[in-house]
Amino acid sequence: MSQAKPAPRRKFLRQAATGVAATGALAAPMVSKAQTTSLRFQSTWPAKDIFHEYANDFAKKVNDMAGSRLKIEVLPSGAVVPAFQLLEGVAKGTLDGGHGVVAYHYGKNSALALWGSGPAFGMDPNMVLAWHNYGGGKALLDEIYKSLNLDVVSYLYGPMPTQPFGWFKKPIAKVDDIKGVKFRTVGLAVDMYTEMGAAVNPLPGGEIVPALDRGLIDGAEFNNATSDRLLGFPDVVKNCMLQSFHQSGEQFEILFNKGKYDGLAAELKAVIDYAVQASSADMSWKAVQRNSQDYIELKKAGVKFYKTPDAILRAQLDAWDKIIAKKGGENALFKKILDSQKAFAERAGAWQNDYMVDFKMAYNHYFAKK
Repeated sequence: MSQAKPAPRRKFLRQAATGVAATGALAAPMVSKAQTTSLRFQSTWPAKDIFHEYANDFAKKVNDMAGSRLKIEVLPSGAVVPAFQLLEGVAKGTLDGGHGVVAYHYGKNSALALWGSGPAFGMDPNMVLAWHNYGGGKALLDEIYKSLNLDVVSYLYGPMPTQPFGWFKKPIAKVDDIKGVKFRTVGLAVDMYTEMGAAVNPLPGGEIVPALDRGLIDGAEFNNATSDRLLGFPDVVKNCMLQSFHQSGEQFEILFNKGKYDGLAAELKAVIDYAVQASSADMSWKAVQRNSQDYIELKKAGVKFYKTPDAILRAQLDAWDKIIAKKGGENALFKKILDSQKAFAERAGAWQNDYMVDFKMAYNHYFAKK
């Protein structure tokens, strides 16, 4: 009895298997052989600060989405360059990128402080970012960097909650109490507090608490309940004044060396773009969680919180008006940015103020002491 011939399909599979074994051409899955691009970043924040954590959060999002093709490592403030020299370090290629705030570059062009300092014509931080991304702000920031011959690519993200007026050895009850106070701040807030009579020293974040402890300054502002607690403010000062217009619309900046950025593939640039947007939302949510928790912990540590008197807030606005009139007359780009912000704020602010309900009313309805 003759043996049955194998079916054509089984014959094909056997031949295909033999071919694979011989050549190895199809023995392994197709895997991208693209080389990993590693970028060395530095933040302008101490390693223990939540701001440095935000920088690492951004890097992780990029690294996770890029797979093995792109890896960002973030070093803390001072690891390669001083905090206030981050922009030059990135532009020159000493660093591939960095994480900070635009106001730290204020010494190069005072207009840079307008991305953070001052009341921003009544815009909150998220509205300032809306102006930046959709109202012409990004093109203006790029124009400043180009005028300074700084080869960087800048992304702004992460709307910061309103910052306290400051930490003081004695509460500030009236405008005259500010006169003669040795105070730390940055950006055009330096000019605002100087106009109000303070003696200002723009220290990096990591140097503030030691300066307070040694009596080199009488008061200081940094940013938020979590950062202030981690940096040790409650260990040396017990009075914190809440609410202020000195930096009520600030956000973070992520910088890339332009040569390094331009050398990335288009899909990696897209990963960075979407990682910035995702980090902006994530940072906002994390800030609510952590700041509210640390606000309670600061109270437990004996910190006394005071609402900044309205008279001081109005004095801030009056001082700011003098500053922007002077700077706008000296610097054409400064005025150009102010005009752009003002036009956007007038429209967007009217919409927001008319549409947004008074959340404090609802909060008090449920939680105010009867």
